[in-house]
Amino acid sequence: FPFKRYQIQPVWRADRPQKGRYREFFQCDADVIGSTSLLNEVELIQMIDEVYSKLGINITIKVNNRKILSGFAEVIGEKEKIVDITVAIDKLDKIGVDGVNKELKDKGVSDKAISALQPIISFKGTHTEKIALLNKMLAASEVGKKGIEEVNYLFTSPIKHLTSTIELDITLARGLNYYTGAIIEVKSNDVHMGSICGGGRYDDLTGIFGLPNVSGVGVSFGIDRIFDVMNELNLFEKLGLKACTTQILLANMGEAEREFCLGLASQLRNAGINTEVYPDLTKKISKQFEYADKKQIPFVIIVGADEMKSGELSLKNMISGEQVKMKIEGIIEKVKK
Repeated sequence: FPFKRYQIQPVWRADRPQKGRYREFFQCDADVIGSTSLLNEVELIQMIDEVYSKLGINITIKVNNRKILSGFAEVIGEKEKIVDITVAIDKLDKIGVDGVNKELKDKGVSDKAISALQPIISFKGTHTEKIALLNKMLAASEVGKKGIEEVNYLFTSPIKHLTSTIELDITLARGLNYYTGAIIEVKSNDVHMGSICGGGRYDDLTGIFGLPNVSGVGVSFGIDRIFDVMNELNLFEKLGLKACTTQILLANMGEAEREFCLGLASQLRNAGINTEVYPDLTKKISKQFEYADKKQIPFVIIVGADEMKSGELSLKNMISGEQVKMKIEGIIEKVKK
């Protein structure tokens, strides 16, 4: 410990399908287990910032702390209703203030407590103003003050050099009851979509699996939602991302040439160059060029009897149209550059 891990896998939920919300979807999880240091939260936020910066997605990273929410429940006299309060507040963007208040009332939260929550639910202001409001409201709550302290750490020097916008959202709850500290949620600024990444600190989630009292923190990237955002903003094209990862296609000019190309393919792959051998013998070279174009393969090697004899292979650049003869070592060096 601390144990750091990530995984990418399909996951499932029971919700009704809607835009960006699927019953089966892919998720990338990153977690640090066995450390209570807030430096782990800092590094995960830096990771989020780096990922979306590289993808060209303009985001806002929203941060809150479960201890702050617990402090609210404590100071309004509804400590036992913390789950109901956080679940209702988490729906603020979807159902508005009136909807949140109605849900709180339906869950048995007193009118007095609901009234005391209004400054939080409806508050808009700068980061400094939010902290001032929290200090005032949670002055009598030790757990609330601890939450403010943890949030303040995230907004000081270790994390201020970000490309993305980061903001304190004092209504952010994420509706997941196992969070015990930091809560993180990421929104795309340019596409109307739910969160495209989220996570937080959990102090005893591992207890479910027989390993109690081991603190951890993690985030999950919603890969399907990220794809939807990038697709809507045409980012695949803007970033020059190819539809195919193949770098070289070895054209198939006959049985003897194909056998020769299999040896070349091994050399190219061993050099770290993604290579395909065109499988069919019956296709004309023009059809093979068309195949490379459709798959956006940048280079095609043509091998005939002369090339097999001399070792000088014909390399065609499918973007510029240039065709040169080179030894396999020269081709490897050129493609790697």
